[in-house]
Amino acid sequence: MTQIIDGKQVAAEVKRDVGERVQRLRGQGVVPGLTLVLVGDDAASASYVRSKRKLAMDLGLHAVIRELPADVEESELLQIIGQLNEDDSVDAILVQLPLPPHLNAERVLEAIAPEKDVDGLHPINLGLTSRGAPSVWPCTAAGIARLLDFTGVPIAGQTAVVVGRSRLVGWPTAQWLLSRGATVVQCHRQTVNLPTYTRQADVLVVAAGVPHLIGKEHVKPGATVIDVGMNRVDGRLIGDVDFAHVAPLVSAITPVPGGVGPMTVAMLVANAVSLCEQRRGMRGDVDE
Repeated sequence: MTQIIDGKQVAAEVKRDVGERVQRLRGQGVVPGLTLVLVGDDAASASYVRSKRKLAMDLGLHAVIRELPADVEESELLQIIGQLNEDDSVDAILVQLPLPPHLNAERVLEAIAPEKDVDGLHPINLGLTSRGAPSVWPCTAAGIARLLDFTGVPIAGQTAVVVGRSRLVGWPTAQWLLSRGATVVQCHRQTVNLPTYTRQADVLVVAAGVPHLIGKEHVKPGATVIDVGMNRVDGRLIGDVDFAHVAPLVSAITPVPGGVGPMTVAMLVANAVSLCEQRRGMRGDVDE
C-alpha cells in the first residue's frame, strides 16, 4: 500500500523539537531572535511573513517584522541589513522574496551576514552547501530531507532524480542527496525526454512549478516521490505530480497540499534556532 507522507505530522515533530531547544536556551538566559524584512505591500508576501512570525513567537522566539515601503532605496535597505548584522539580539535574518524590481536581490542577500542567513542563500553558505556542510540548509530542502528521513527510505546507493534546479529547492536538495550517498541526476526545463531520467529514480523530487508535469509514465514502480509544486489551478492547489494516477504506482508520495508545504515554515524556525545555538556556541547542529 502506498504511504502518503503526512507533512503536517512531520512538521509537528519539528516544532516540538524546536520548542524544547528554545526552552533550553531560555533557561540559559538566551532568547533566539528572528527578524523578517518585508518590502512592499504584496498581500501574499505579507501573509506568509506573518505566518512565519506567528510560528516563531508560538515556539518562544523573539520575532520581529521590519516593514519597508515598496519604493525604498536599495542603499537604505542595505543599511538596515547592516544594522541587523551588528545587532547581537538578532540571530537570524530573512528578507522576503520576491523584492520590487528596482532592488537587486543578489546584492541584498549577499549583505546578510552568513552566520545570520536563515535561508542559507548567502554565497558563502551556498558554497558550504555544495560541500554538504552548510550552517543551515535552505528551508524547503531541509524540509524535504526531514520527510525522506521520516519515510525511512534508503538514500545511499540509490538513484535520485531532482526535477528543478533553483537555488531555493532543486539545487540544495540535490546536494543533500549527494551528501547522503545517492547517485543524483538533475533535470530542468532544457532536459530532453524527461521520462528517460525520471523512470530511473528510486527517489524522485519534483520542484518545477508546472502543474501535473509528472504522470504515471514518468515514474518507476515502487519509487518515493516528493512533490514540491504548489500551483493554483481553477481555485485548487495542485502539485507538479498527477497524484491520482501516480500514487497507486509508488511506495510513498507527498500530497499537495499537506506534504512539503507545512515543512518549509517549520524548518525556517528550526534554522533560526540552529543559528542562535551556533552563534553562542551552545550546540550548532544542522537541521536536516
